[in-house]
Amino acid sequence: VPEHVWRINLDTPEEAQQNLSFGAADRWWEQTDLTKLILASNKLQSLSEDVQLLPALTMLDVHDNQLTSLPSALGQLENLQKLDVSHNKLRSLPEELLQLPRLRSLLVQHNELSQLPEGLGQLLSLEELDVSNNQLTAIPTSFALLVNLVRLNLACNQLKELPADLSAMKSLRQLDCTKNYLETVPPKLATMASLEQLYLRKNKLRSLPELPSCKLLKELHAGENQIEILNAENLKQLSSLCVLELRDNKIKAVPEEITVLQKLERLDLANNDISRLPYTLGNLPQLKFLALEGNPLRTIRRDLLQKGTQELLKYLRSKIQDDGPGPNEEPPVTAMTLPSQSKVNVHAITTLKLLEYSDKQAAEIPEAVFDAVGANPVATVNFSKNQLREIPPRLVELKDSVCDVSLGFNKISSISSELCLLQKLTHLDLRNNFLTALPEEMEALKRLHTINLAFNRFKVFPSVLYHLPALENILLSNNQVGSIDPVQLKGLDKLGTLDLQNNDLLQVPPELGNCENLRSLLLEGNPFRTPRAAVLAKGTAAVLEYLRSRIPS
Repeated sequence: VPEHVWRINLDTPEEAQQNLSFGAADRWWEQTDLTKLILASNKLQSLSEDVQLLPALTMLDVHDNQLTSLPSALGQLENLQKLDVSHNKLRSLPEELLQLPRLRSLLVQHNELSQLPEGLGQLLSLEELDVSNNQLTAIPTSFALLVNLVRLNLACNQLKELPADLSAMKSLRQLDCTKNYLETVPPKLATMASLEQLYLRKNKLRSLPELPSCKLLKELHAGENQIEILNAENLKQLSSLCVLELRDNKIKAVPEEITVLQKLERLDLANNDISRLPYTLGNLPQLKFLALEGNPLRTIRRDLLQKGTQELLKYLRSKIQDDGPGPNEEPPVTAMTLPSQSKVNVHAITTLKLLEYSDKQAAEIPEAVFDAVGANPVATVNFSKNQLREIPPRLVELKDSVCDVSLGFNKISSISSELCLLQKLTHLDLRNNFLTALPEEMEALKRLHTINLAFNRFKVFPSVLYHLPALENILLSNNQVGSIDPVQLKGLDKLGTLDLQNNDLLQVPPELGNCENLRSLLLEGNPFRTPRAAVLAKGTAAVLEYLRSRIPS
């Protein structure tokens, strides 16, 4: 930082040295002391102790630099109200920071802090504290003294538990604990009467927290945990809730009591294990958004799920009158269904070369289905919309003829080697399953040109896809993929469609622009900053051109 910045209050300006006549606007001797200093997005490695020469500062912003420490002189800026030191390389905060009586906002996210000063609770005026994206394993007990705190962000740390003392924060309205290692929420937290938004996504919770006193709670985000049961009692306590987000858990049933949430506007239950819904859900008066995809629902047809929330609610309401299986509904098919009941369409096998056993909610494909094939060549297999947990082993019997396999909307969590023997395969649909990886043996599928892996649980781009030269379409939307390798993608010179919508891409590598054969590149719904939405809206060619322009020369 140039020396004269620190001395700006002290030194008389240069023009004062010359004998000039001053207009009213130039009366430098009447200028007030500096109150705001913004040094963000530079390459500062340290800040001078001379910062104490600016005692009138109310705001100091040094975010996005390369600071590894802060000067102890900061403690003398007794008028400071906002301090932003986020996106640096700080390993600790100076104790002197705790002497700032008027500090209202302290932003230290995206640093390398493994602990916070024990006396942080002395900052009694603090209203906003962001310590997200550090390496914190614990929270100082003095936090309980921050009774004026309104927003607290603890996301993306390594917290295994929250101190029960947090409950003393009587003003807290927003608490973000996303992406930690929390297995429970302390019962005392339930007394936080001002809490309006609670984020608990990406933790290890097994049940919804009990929040009896949180009468103002409007948003509860608890997706990507291990919640299996929705306790009716817990739901009853959340009468003000507008948003309930529980996607990517293991919830098996939704209790009738969910209808007490009369103010609910958004309910996200996608990618759970829900097989049936209470029809009374249709009576929630404010509900505008209901997400149910990726569940093994028995009572609701897939096409209905795609028609949107209002149609779905209308259907649920229509069912309230005639609850119970109607005369036209088939009995549910179980693994014990007899061959005579399994309704194998032999005509489809012989004329259409199609083997179909879909929408039966079956836990396995009956032997009779494969027996019916005989010596007939089968080109297409459709076993979608069942409860299969693995690839049916007898699929390998069709390896000489099958080229299109659909196993979508099942519960398959891994791909067995049988599938890798179907070397004539050109289309493979595995959407809406529980897959997290693909085996390297799939490299044998040299003819595969379309693979649909949408709505699974991939956290990384399956590397075997880079080795399938015939691929034309990769559909990977609605997973949690964090990065892609543009150099290996360029090797897939037939690739025309790459759908990565709704993943966790934090950046789009500029080299992706070199994949000039892409006709459709879909990236919406990811957390990256660039390219911005306006660029994405211009279409694939414009996005690729934009990316190429960003490649370092």
